[in-house]
Amino acid sequence: MNFPPDLKYTKTHEWIRIEGDTATLGITDYAQGELGDVVFLELPQAGRVLKPEESFGTIEAVKAVSDLFSPLSGEVTAANAQLSGSPELVNKDPYGQGWMVKLKFSNAAELSGLLDAAAYEKLTQGGGH
Repeated sequence: MNFPPDLKYTKTHEWIRIEGDTATLGITDYAQGELGDVVFLELPQAGRVLKPEESFGTIEAVKAVSDLFSPLSGEVTAANAQLSGSPELVNKDPYGQGWMVKLKFSNAAELSGLLDAAAYEKLTQGGGH
């Protein structure tokens, strides 16, 4: 399993890369492995405003369909258009080309509720689904 130390994580298996006031979101290597081959994603349009724990889309894989949850409040500034034609990028490169949305977050205090790599790894080893 790959858990980059520079990212933050959620208990619902999303990762967050913080750059200034922008958060890039995707699902973790662990999550894509559990789901199996990703075949379709439904992602929000730019301009949509999200609240923490609000579903921002769905991911459909061979094994299951799952909601995607935003860990932060803010406005969607971009969705990864590449994924509509190449959803397998989520499996091949979950922390790179498989990113899903960019969010201009509005409440930095919400970052304190996110997990670091060590805490997320511990969660996955405990079977925390």
